[in-house]
Formats: sequence, C-alpha cells, structure tokens
Amino acid sequence: MIVEQPGAWGVDALAESKLDPDTAAGLAAAARAHGVRVLLARRYANQRQLGPTRTVFLAHSGTERWWIEQLDIDAADPKALLAIDLGLLAFPEPPGIGMPGPASLHLVCTNGRHDPCCADLGRPVVRALTDADAPDVWECSHVGGDRFAANIVCLPEGIYYGRVDPGRAAPLVADHRDRMIDLDRYRGRSCYGPLVQAAEAFGRLHLGERRIDGMSVLDTERRPDGAVAVRLQQRDGATLDVVVTRERSDAPVQMTCHGGPGVPWRYRLVEIGSL
Repeated sequence: MIVEQPGAWGVDALAESKLDPDTAAGLAAAARAHGVRVLLARRYANQRQLGPTRTVFLAHSGTERWWIEQLDIDAADPKALLAIDLGLLAFPEPPGIGMPGPASLHLVCTNGRHDPCCADLGRPVVRALTDADAPDVWECSHVGGDRFAANIVCLPEGIYYGRVDPGRAAPLVADHRDRMIDLDRYRGRSCYGPLVQAAEAFGRLHLGERRIDGMSVLDTERRPDGAVAVRLQQRDGATLDVVVTRERSDAPVQMTCHGGPGVPWRYRLVEIGSL
C-alpha cells in the first residue's frame, strides 16, 4: 500500500509524519495483521501539502500475477484510509475497489531521516527522472537496504534496483517499462525470500535473462548446511539449478550514512548448472 503524504518523514515514516496519528497507528496495525507493507509517498513537484484528494495505490506483487489499483480519497478525511481492506492485497486478482493503476509505478527512496544516503543519493535520481519526463515516479519512505542507495522499487512486479546513479536512472526505467531488467542493478523481487532472490538473480546473470517474465521459480529445497537449492525455469529455455548460501562479510562495511560499520550478509553462489 502506497499512501500519498507530503512533508517530512521520520525514521518510522508512518508514525513520524503529518499523517493523523490515530490513522497511522490503525494502518500499522492492519498492515501487521495482513502482512502488508505501507509506504508513504510524495510527488517531486508537490512535497509540502496535499491537494483536495489523497492518492493511494494498492499493489499485489505475486510470483506470476501482479496488479495496481488507484484510489483518490478526500484529503480532509485521513481516517478513510482505515476503511480500505488490506486483506484484499493478498489475492492475484484486483479487487475492483478503485480504478486501474499505472502500468508501472516507480518509487525512489528519499527517506533522509531514516538514513541521509537515501536523500543524498535518491533525490538526484528523482530529479533525473523528472527531467527525462519519466512517468509515474514518486519519492517514497524507507524500502530497506540503505547501503544500496539510490534504491528504486518498481511496482506492480515488486522489483528492486539498487545503486542507481542519476545518469542510469532514466534508461533503467525506460527498459523496465519495456519489460526488461537492468541486471547490473537488480536486487531481486519482493515475492521471494532473500536466498531465493539471490538464486534468481544469479540465474538471470548466468543466462543473460533480462525479460521480467523470463524466469520462474519451480522449486526450492533448504539443505542441512543452510544452503538453498532453487530450480529455475527460463521461458522457452533452460531449466537451471542454483545453489546459494549466505555468510557474514569478511570485513565490516559502512551500512548507512549516519551509523557505524556493520557486517552484512553476503550471498554466495555455491553451484549452478542446467539440467
């Protein structure tokens, strides 16, 4: 769920914004109950205040089916957000409670109070996309992975891109709208867990598969040593077995702009091969 909310966002954007506190708390509770992520968003050209209506996007990012619906609700009635049944986002068919949303929605994290990197690196990307007249681009609150800033999330597929520089942003979005993935900046899809994300990304790189719908996960198997074996099917192509594991990085790395170094997980390719 993406909720238009101009103005500053705090570390916990939903709770620390100008959104009505009771509404924010109610949305957070509903999101926990239904396993839904709520992001705040603002238009680059209108960062300070709402117009007469508030735009809300509902998105389902499944493995094979995905959709966006758009609702425009009265900006003077924030509690209208609580009437939206977030349980509807679990289903592969759009619920029909709003109008069809854009074909692609591009969210750039600029939540500088969560981490300055997101603002320092995200805002130039937003400006570059705006200058290029890229459609359906919004600034959004924290999406995870500060060290990968600038981050772009593309809905409805739930595809994450990281370390996007301003010069590459517009071509990346144009490619995505043409249903092609930038493999060099691809972080994975939100419908998969971290190890499966890594396996799918390794598989795409191995085959040079850029089509958004060009790769499907057939099966996963967790091994006793903690590694995960993932069987992938390329559309009209190879079936691929990919084994990945995760381990802590050998040396501390800078995790955020304002925090100290940390030791993040590193995803290592163990084995890959076609059947």
